[in-house]
Order: sequence, then structure tokens, then C-alpha cells
Amino acid sequence: MSMLIVDDNPEFRSVIREILGLPESEVLELDDGDKVQETYRTFHPDWVLMDVKMKQMNGFDATKLLLTEFPDARVIIVTQYAEPAFQEQAYDAGACGFVSKECLEEINHIIQQ
Repeated sequence: MSMLIVDDNPEFRSVIREILGLPESEVLELDDGDKVQETYRTFHPDWVLMDVKMKQMNGFDATKLLLTEFPDARVIIVTQYAEPAFQEQAYDAGACGFVSKECLEEINHIIQQ
């Protein structure tokens, strides 16, 4: 299984890699949403784990843009903002999952469904 992790915090990307337990060759990382579409086009990961707040392009906009070209892309929003309004925005953007950074083990649950 291949994974694209999009988060502006390198330490957090490392934590996600540990939790997923995937080989390095199966994980690609980005620090912003502005390169997601281009990277997805080349790498074609099974899943994209997307943060919300990033410098150039937020995760909601990056998800929408990605899904316009790749409607079958599977995106999970992973954020510290667990409020219902953020969940609603995630699903409106086309994400197929929403995980709080406080409950990262839920990522494996979603992926295995």
C-alpha cells in the first residue's frame, strides 16, 4: 500500500509513518497542499493523508483540486481541528475520512475498510 502524507510539520509526518508501519519506499511526503496534484499524478498513491492548515494551499482546497483530476483518489483529512465544521468541510471537499491528530490509530481503521 502506498501513501502520500501532506503536512507542514516534519515531526508529525514521522509519527504518521511510524503508526502506519509502511516501508519508506511506499511513503511520499509533502509539506504543503500546492504540490499534491502534481505528486499524485507521478506517484499515484493508494491513500493521501492531508493536513488542513498549510502555508500555500490548505488541505480542503488541495483535496478539491486533486479530486477534479483524480476523482478516485482517496483522501483522509488528518487535523488537530476536530470541530464538526471542519469535518463538514472535509467531506464537502470530497475526503473519504476525517481523523483528529489526537486519534491517529483511526487512520488504520479507515484504510482497512
